Amino acid sequence: MVYRTPNSELEMKNLTPSVKHGGGSQMVWGCMSAVGVGNLHFIDGMMDKYMYLDILKQKLKQSAEKKDILPHYKLYQNNDPKLNIHICRLWALYQCPQVIRIPAQSPDLNPIENIWGHLNNRIRKFKISSKIELREKLMSEWDKIEGNVCANLVKSMPKRLDEVIKCKRGPTHY
Repeated sequence: MVYRTPNSELEMKNLTPSVKHGGGSQMVWGCMSAVGVGNLHFIDGMMDKYMYLDILKQKLKQSAEKKDILPHYKLYQNNDPKLNIHICRLWALYQCPQVIRIPAQSPDLNPIENIWGHLNNRIRKFKISSKIELREKLMSEWDKIEGNVCANLVKSMPKRLDEVIKCKRGPTHY
């Protein structure tokens, strides 16, 4: 129920600005390890197998070097079709020490899904009015994600796996 004087519903003081469909969006690629988050890469347009392969070539090794985890890192990758294309699988086979494939969008088995949720919660606290501002906030909040958040997610993997088995691949509290 709203109380106002007659015929004043379209006055600026009585309007709440809104944006349909949640405003803009920004697709990103990022990675994490038990020591913290790696690089964040902004994706413009639709990501295809070639763009994904370029991101892997440029950002994955760079992130592993940044976190000092070369050459013993593992690439957790969901089963998105563009990630499983032959050229991407071949590159990963020869460039990554170990590739672990997991179901798409599975917070149960992929700790970075939890990082995306964490980042989303932090970003929603701001009133963002442009894509440039969104990118700036994403980058600044990404860099603020503490290593212990990542470490706890990685350490939780054995418990996650046990719970997935116990729940017979159904939903878990992760």
